[in-house]
Amino acid sequence: MRLPPRLDVLLVTGGPYHDMDHARLALLGFMAEHERMRVTVRDGYDADDIAAADVIVTYTCDRVPDDPALDALTAFVEGGGRWFALHGTNSRMVLDGDKPVVCPPLPERLLDLLGSQFAAHPVPGRFKVKPVGAHDLTRGMSAFFVEDEQYLQHHLPGNEVLLETEFEGETPLFETAQWARAAHQVMYLRARGEGAVLYLTLGHTRGRYDMRPVAEEYPFVERGSWDHPDFQTLIRRGLRWTMKETI
Repeated sequence: MRLPPRLDVLLVTGGPYHDMDHARLALLGFMAEHERMRVTVRDGYDADDIAAADVIVTYTCDRVPDDPALDALTAFVEGGGRWFALHGTNSRMVLDGDKPVVCPPLPERLLDLLGSQFAAHPVPGRFKVKPVGAHDLTRGMSAFFVEDEQYLQHHLPGNEVLLETEFEGETPLFETAQWARAAHQVMYLRARGEGAVLYLTLGHTRGRYDMRPVAEEYPFVERGSWDHPDFQTLIRRGLRWTMKETI
């Protein structure tokens, strides 16, 4: 019996304000279900790591690749690679004491590759997520509720929306504080060249020591959607998508 080929996975988990250890361990657990996935873990983007990868998975916050890494990411996707980007991968934030959080623009090439930029979220809480259209990644799924950060984003044209949520209200902790009623993409595919990016905004996680240096201790442990069965289904299907296997 011929074994399927090994897949070298680059897992990038890094940045502030999140329990990166929890996210990293959970994602490694899902990857361990696939013997052919052999994982290199990094806390930031490196052009050589990207060039060596067959699959890229990212769970970051306020991590922006430099120009060589961005060149490598673009070549990876355009050459047929698949990048599974989670939660805050599209975020860039400036926290300054009690002032509202500012989200400076992403580099134009990164925004074009990812197809969205994080802008704000209300206080973590319960909200509804619903499938859009028909795709194997969301096959058989109905609308579901999660307790997580409800990501509000600016989106570029060209995303194939798979899941969305609706929001209207205030996000007073952020510079963009007022939001009219609108749909926001929770999961989407963005084709680029021969490859694609799969983006999933769910999956917030934070422990009691993850807001330093803004605060020494955080009053809660937040685990977002990580224990939700539909979220786990999406992670498993997303990983199979990166492997170009039947979902």
